[in-house]
Amino acid sequence: MSDIQIISKSVEQTIDLGFKIGQRLKGGEIVALIGTLGTGKTHLIKGLGLGLEILQPDLITSPTFTLINEYEGRLLLYHIDAYRLENEKQLEMLGFDEICAGAAVVVVEWADLVWPLVNAYHPMIIHLEHFGECERNIRIEHMPDYIQINLNT
Repeated sequence: MSDIQIISKSVEQTIDLGFKIGQRLKGGEIVALIGTLGTGKTHLIKGLGLGLEILQPDLITSPTFTLINEYEGRLLLYHIDAYRLENEKQLEMLGFDEICAGAAVVVVEWADLVWPLVNAYHPMIIHLEHFGECERNIRIEHMPDYIQINLNT
């Protein structure tokens, strides 16, 4: 497992980073996204969707009110938004354990709000922070070694 840090200078670069990660996912990964409003979490997930060959990644939106969206592609993608959850017990009641037991890719936005449950699955953690008006500091922790990303292409 490795850690990397990237400065994204645009929405397109954030989407491209997600795409590069998504291309290399094998299934069964849990991805924890941590960042405040407007840091690019949903754009990163759109890129993951492109890399997972989801046919309409433009339709990937934050499931703030539905809590969980499911997208079919090369691998099944579960997109969970924990923003409106009060604690990890509510996520557990939504079937989080069952979702994580399969071969899907599970992405949790606002993972820090339900951290005790998400952390139990040893997720890849992606921190997104504002780093200027259009720039984002993206730090990835516990990235599996099979996800080798060339940041120059």
